[in-house]
Amino acid sequence: MKRAGRPDFDAYAGDLFGEMVLADASATPAPPKPWSRFVPGLAICAIASVAAAWFAQNYGVPIILAGLLLGLALNFASGDPRTHDGLDFASRHGLRVGIVLLGFQVTAMQVVAMGIIPFAGLALVMGASLLAALAAARATGQSAAVGLLAGGATAICGASAALALYGVIGRERIEQAQFTLTLVILAAASAIALTTYPALTQMLGFTDAQAGFLVGASIHDVAQAIGAGFAVSDAAGAQATVVKLTRVALLAPLVTLAALWIARVQPLAAGSSSARVPLLPGFILAFLALVGVNSLIALPPALAGHALTLSKTLLLLAVTATAMRTRTDLLLELGWRAVMPVLAATIASLGVALAFARWAI
Repeated sequence: MKRAGRPDFDAYAGDLFGEMVLADASATPAPPKPWSRFVPGLAICAIASVAAAWFAQNYGVPIILAGLLLGLALNFASGDPRTHDGLDFASRHGLRVGIVLLGFQVTAMQVVAMGIIPFAGLALVMGASLLAALAAARATGQSAAVGLLAGGATAICGASAALALYGVIGRERIEQAQFTLTLVILAAASAIALTTYPALTQMLGFTDAQAGFLVGASIHDVAQAIGAGFAVSDAAGAQATVVKLTRVALLAPLVTLAALWIARVQPLAAGSSSARVPLLPGFILAFLALVGVNSLIALPPALAGHALTLSKTLLLLAVTATAMRTRTDLLLELGWRAVMPVLAATIASLGVALAFARWAI
């Protein structure tokens, strides 16, 4: 049944974000939206990110944790529809470009130089993280997607890996509140590890090689893993850097396997947006391409330094915007069960890394 002066409902179709658009090619196209629509959301996200950086610099708060907490505190701003375009742009594109730029920090030679025994230990630590998170999710009545997100983020590089995995797991499988809580727990666990793991290696009498492997294999965040290594000694810091960057290099294969596995164990309807996510998203392919270029060409060290700074900035904007778009009432409703997969993965990675460092390094 038609309404007067209106086209048939069949002339409309849902786009990627569920909005209604004209499907009739002969219809007059809508005028392009102005770029200024991004300004309100990007501006408030940038202000919150600068404040997070200030807290990190002056009070020693991990910068990702500061961004998450400030974003959650300012989430009332997302109640204004004018902020939505900018916040969504920061959370989506900031994470992709930030992860791509991490490719400047990794080379194939670093992975080869680590040696077969440490690499085998690293594989054991990562496998233990994934299995522990999946087991904890199942024991607490949560989906496999929640366990995969927590375990994969713990196994690779914390918030960066969580953002990449969330891109292939999809919002249909994991609520945004659950994703934000995972980021908060990851950042908190990494901060605790930074302050306690170096002292733990000294209490156990670990050598520099053992200490470097332990912190590089078990601390989530890249900067904090490397910083914990250098807190022990320069030699331990060098070892931690190689081990941690090897974990970062494994981001691409993990995302590929995660996309394949989650599509099999928790399939979505054929028309959903996440069901159409490619096995290797474009930003992961770009990350691999940069790793290849960095492996074949001696790039200036200053370029890698600037790329790392820009990557951290974009990832900070992404997590801050994600937190601002999260409803805190939903976070409270999740309860203690939502925390367990990350805690289980963290404990498992520490236990396996300790045992391997003690007996095999």
